[in-house]
Amino acid sequence: MDAWEQRHAAGEVPSAWQYGLDGLREFAGVDVLDLPVPGRLSRLRARAGLGPRRAEGMGFTWDENAAFRMQVALPRQRFASGVIWLTDMVARGHVPERLIEVLRGAEDLWVLSRGQVEPLQELFGEHGPRITAVPFGVDAEFFAPRTFPDRPRIVSIGNDRDRDPQTLFRALELVRVQRPEVEIVVQTSAAGAPEGVRVMERMSHRELRDLYATASVVATATRPNLHVSGMTVTLEASATGRPVVNTDTPGMSQYVVEGETGHLVPVGDAEALAGRLVTLVDDPDRAAAMGAAGRAAVVTSFTTAIMCAHLAEILLPDR
Repeated sequence: MDAWEQRHAAGEVPSAWQYGLDGLREFAGVDVLDLPVPGRLSRLRARAGLGPRRAEGMGFTWDENAAFRMQVALPRQRFASGVIWLTDMVARGHVPERLIEVLRGAEDLWVLSRGQVEPLQELFGEHGPRITAVPFGVDAEFFAPRTFPDRPRIVSIGNDRDRDPQTLFRALELVRVQRPEVEIVVQTSAAGAPEGVRVMERMSHRELRDLYATASVVATATRPNLHVSGMTVTLEASATGRPVVNTDTPGMSQYVVEGETGHLVPVGDAEALAGRLVTLVDDPDRAAAMGAAGRAAVVTSFTTAIMCAHLAEILLPDR
């Protein structure tokens, strides 16, 4: 955490803590702990009830994997956690029973996608933890609005497990055929980019911020998922004042208002993705207006401060 804070002070990364969780200090005292990765013996002892004594106070973790590490290595009497990947794991047939057992002991679980609420309620049952959807937020000062570019450029950013580079590349190939003058830049480690598409594998946060500023539209293609893969890029692009074209997975409509801040297209539909991209690069005034609407939406609904206020309501219901 100290290294991240130093990088933030130097203007290299957004927010003093990752995900903007430093904003929780506005509501309560927060101690940050390093969580060791528990070994097999630690896991067995914890499962048998022979692990460390549970400490007092509320434990809080960003995701379910951190919650598991905490409750094995440094367990708390009370805890709340975010859930990101569990719903997709279960939907794909992988049911991590021990992780579910640990999470069942939480007071609250929160998600960043409304599409995860019902599956988690069904998984844990009526006597399980409370499940709450919280809006994700980004640092709207770090990702500040920038002048809309004169030249058309499509940008796509992201490498996570649920991105769909095949659909993205097919769409970009169609754009190249229809609008060969449009520059296209993709930050990815996936192979198979069409000819004429510039690929960048690794970028710093400052470089990403500057890349958003050069875009006239930002595209994100994802496979079916419930946790809103691509929402970080979506909100960072919107904060910069750029329209987005995204795959319409459950929960994405929380972050993209169709026809106002961007467009949503069906999963795997390269033709629809290409069509929306071409429409926006052909109409820069409309694209700029949608980008401005996206910026306004971030400021009013999707900043890290707003996210932390929602989290504080979960963690401190009696404040």
